[in-house]
Amino acid sequence: MNGARGEVSVVLAGEPRRLCLTLGALAEMETALGVAGAAMGERLGRLSASDLAVVLAALLRGGGEDAAVAEKAGPAEAAEAVAAAFEAAA
Repeated sequence: MNGARGEVSVVLAGEPRRLCLTLGALAEMETALGVAGAAMGERLGRLSASDLAVVLAALLRGGGEDAAVAEKAGPAEAAEAVAAAFEAAA
C-alpha cells in the first residue's frame, strides 16, 4: 500500500482490496456522472446506488483491482470504501 499515492486498503465482499483516486479514475467518474470540475463534489453528495457502484468500480481500477467487485459489495461497505478512498486522497 502506497499512502503517499493515496492508496487505501478496504475489505469488500470479504477480501482486502486496494482503492486509489487516480486521474484516470476521476475522469471515468466525471464521464459516468456527467459532471466535471467543482460540480463533482456536489454530485458525489447525492449518489444513487448505481452511481455508487460506478464510483467504486473506478476507484478499484485506480488501485489495480478488478472492478467487478463493486457489484458484489453491499451498499454500506461500498459507501464506506468510497469515503475512505477520498479521505486517503485528501
